[in-house]
Amino acid sequence: SSKMMRKVLFPVARVAAATATSRVRVAAFHGAKAVSSNFHPLAMHKDEDDNTPETYFDFTEENHARAQLIIDRYPENYRQAGIIPMLDLAQRQAGGWLPLAAMDKVAKVLDVPPVRVYEVATFYTMFNRTKVGKYFIQLCGTTPCMVCGSEEIKKTIEDHLHIKEGETTADGLFTLREVECLGSCANAPMVQLNDDYYECLTKETTIALLEACKKGAPPKVGKWGSLPMNGQVSCEGPMGKTSLFDMEALTAVKPETMFRKDMDFSQVKVNPADVKKQMNY
Repeated sequence: SSKMMRKVLFPVARVAAATATSRVRVAAFHGAKAVSSNFHPLAMHKDEDDNTPETYFDFTEENHARAQLIIDRYPENYRQAGIIPMLDLAQRQAGGWLPLAAMDKVAKVLDVPPVRVYEVATFYTMFNRTKVGKYFIQLCGTTPCMVCGSEEIKKTIEDHLHIKEGETTADGLFTLREVECLGSCANAPMVQLNDDYYECLTKETTIALLEACKKGAPPKVGKWGSLPMNGQVSCEGPMGKTSLFDMEALTAVKPETMFRKDMDFSQVKVNPADVKKQMNY
């Protein structure tokens, strides 16, 4: 039965994510003790009042239209390829987490067995199968951020919100989790707040960020989806912008003239049949 499949599959598919999220890190140079995460992903589905197989979930009219756009990207026999974007759509509608009914709805819309959706939802840590706060804080704790002070940022958040890593505030406003590299090493330490990056954090700017969120007005990020909290722009260094000043001249260059000469197909004649032969097609 699908209920039995949920019980068997969830612990198997979640092993990689649970191992990474619940790892133990030793920070010897900080004189810190080994610390284990307080967040422990569910090994299998657990019924709650608002999260049972019978709980109602359906996409809104607007999201039904978005779902159809996703479905139309794939041939009928490859609908399974749309599971990740469909789960993301469902998670956003549900308020940042995936109830079981939402996963079942995705399976029904894509016409795939529910177990295929459970496999994805339990493997990728971007999907939350338990509720998270309105402001979901993912604190990068990997080496570059750690040596730049992520442990202090974590302690600042914990002390200011009166929670521990892996927990949610009583008012449901904030959830804090420590995660692996978020790819913003140049602007460490940093956090991902919902979809946005807040970088170059200090104790003071972290508190300012939290207080702004409490007022429902988090600082607006730049066009790159990030905001260095020290006043710099994107990843510019202390000297500011040092190149690419003449953007008008740069944008005037036609893309086709920027290829290497051996990729300029106006000068190099390519016979598709010869290419297929060389590639053993």
